[in-house]
Amino acid sequence: MKLKLNWDGLGMATSVICAIHCGLLPIVLPTLPFFGINIVHNTFFEWAMIGLAFGVGAYSLYHGYVRHHHSFYPVIFFSVGFVFLVAKQFYKPGELVLLVFAVLFIIYGHWRNYKLCKKNRCHSAHHSH
Repeated sequence: MKLKLNWDGLGMATSVICAIHCGLLPIVLPTLPFFGINIVHNTFFEWAMIGLAFGVGAYSLYHGYVRHHHSFYPVIFFSVGFVFLVAKQFYKPGELVLLVFAVLFIIYGHWRNYKLCKKNRCHSAHHSH
């Protein structure tokens, strides 16, 4: 039995986890530094999450484009979201606003990719999608 992974679902989940981390963690868990845990504004953790989001997104969108729909729309939305995501790292006063736009565009890019893949799914016997 071959394990099938929904990369768009994983990409959307990664974006939501990132939003929760950036938006709620500083408010809900302000005591973490007292315990020596610093994942709020931890540069390494932030860039690791951005790298994870990019890796999952790039694979998902590449697969959808090549095998199913040949549409650049999901890539465009994902890319705009990713620009916002990287920009928030450098413009701290607008971090939360940039994050909201980043998550919305990235999730919409994944959702659009998912819908296009589902609509144009190849049913040939030589593909196992």
